[in-house]
Amino acid sequence: MSMIRVEHLSFSYGSSWDPIFEDVSFTLDTDWRLGFVGRNGRGKTTFLNLLLGKYEYSGQIVSSVEFDYFPYPVKNPERSAGAILSEICPAAQEWELERELSCLQVAPEVLERPFRTLSNGEQTKALLAALFLNEGRFLLIDEPTNHLDLRARETVAAYLSRKKGFILVSHDRSVLDACVDHILALNRTDIEVQSGNFSSWMENFQRRQEFEEAQDQRLRQDIRRLESAARRTSVWSDRVEASKSGAADRGYVGHKSAKMMKRSKTIEARQKAAVQEKSALLRNAEREEKLKICPLEYHSQVLARFEEAAPMYEPGNPVCQPVSFELRQGERVVLDGRNGSGKSSLLKLLTGEKIPHTGRVSPASGLVISYVSQDTSRLKGTLTEYAQGKGIDESTFKTLLRKLGFERVQFEKPIEEYSGGQKKKVLIAGSLCEQAHLYIWDEPLNFIDIYSRRQIEALLLEYAPSMLLVEHDSSFRSQISTRTISLFPPL
Repeated sequence: MSMIRVEHLSFSYGSSWDPIFEDVSFTLDTDWRLGFVGRNGRGKTTFLNLLLGKYEYSGQIVSSVEFDYFPYPVKNPERSAGAILSEICPAAQEWELERELSCLQVAPEVLERPFRTLSNGEQTKALLAALFLNEGRFLLIDEPTNHLDLRARETVAAYLSRKKGFILVSHDRSVLDACVDHILALNRTDIEVQSGNFSSWMENFQRRQEFEEAQDQRLRQDIRRLESAARRTSVWSDRVEASKSGAADRGYVGHKSAKMMKRSKTIEARQKAAVQEKSALLRNAEREEKLKICPLEYHSQVLARFEEAAPMYEPGNPVCQPVSFELRQGERVVLDGRNGSGKSSLLKLLTGEKIPHTGRVSPASGLVISYVSQDTSRLKGTLTEYAQGKGIDESTFKTLLRKLGFERVQFEKPIEEYSGGQKKKVLIAGSLCEQAHLYIWDEPLNFIDIYSRRQIEALLLEYAPSMLLVEHDSSFRSQISTRTISLFPPL
């Protein structure tokens, strides 16, 4: 058994005064299967890079194993997948690689194809297979499930459950429950370690959150009482000072006034110190604050119709079997299917995008739609500029982002510098600020942290907006969907 020891780790980026980690210490067993959870932009990928030795830091990281990182940077993807994978794990035999691919439900024929022609799912599985064949290495796996469909996620989770010695950054609760035996939880500038899967950790988190919120409430009450007492003391001090300066007798009366003044100032200083001490006790842990949305009500029940609809990438060649259904007010309909089955294209057809297709896609007359795209690459500028461009209230927009875990310092940065999860939060918060009859979200939770997923779930269950969405997080889907429409390959 070997260990990874983190001792008094502190780190901050040179361009920021805010620490990412501050005096963090813990120990990990290299046989553990660790799930790493925390808010977007708080330092999960940064910590992995610290393990890889990419940044300078204070403290110590002591390890008897070397680290590999996923996603692995593939050079020259025009080469065959077999050549690239052999380069990653040079000591592995071909039959061993084929065995691993088989466990991940990838046909051995992919080894002969150029790597770039593999689907996102095939590339993810192939790289994981090769990296796990490197004996004696500890694997750092950074969000492997983004853009994987539900079945591919289940396959990857089952594969990881049979391995050991990795840290998995993932926001998919079902995946974490299926394959990890310990949780690394990132709380602002600290990291805690707990045995068990995600559900056991979340149960403890909720119990602790309720306890800490009750304590914080009592502390706030104490602070308000102390502040009120300090104000009264300050007023008394001012009166004493006035009486002292106006005293006719500079002897006895002045002496008594000076003593009263000194005593009042001492009491006031103690009261202010008590306020600061109580304020410091307020918890700096994560909170799952409630979100709000103001959907519009449409004048009839049917919001849209799909009649024998199927997207076509080539004339006469539909990508899925035609589907027919009505989308009714109050429903939250999930489109389900493998990657490339036309789910996103059906959403775009309803928004009015010109995509070749069979059948008819008919939104109701005057329907107001709010759309969240998969793609965040076009986001740029400041949050203020984004709010102005969307025509939404900036204050409400930024309040939502704060509740979703944004620090105020992020408001000053250009959106281009945000993490993938923070960019998705910009899109979601913008959509929540829009009053619409129908909310169309295309894989909204890619990169989004677990805390925010739970907040969004609670919001959708409370306000019940009409929605059509694509999402592969099975926990999220089971909570919020009222109906699922499955897409199948063409006959």
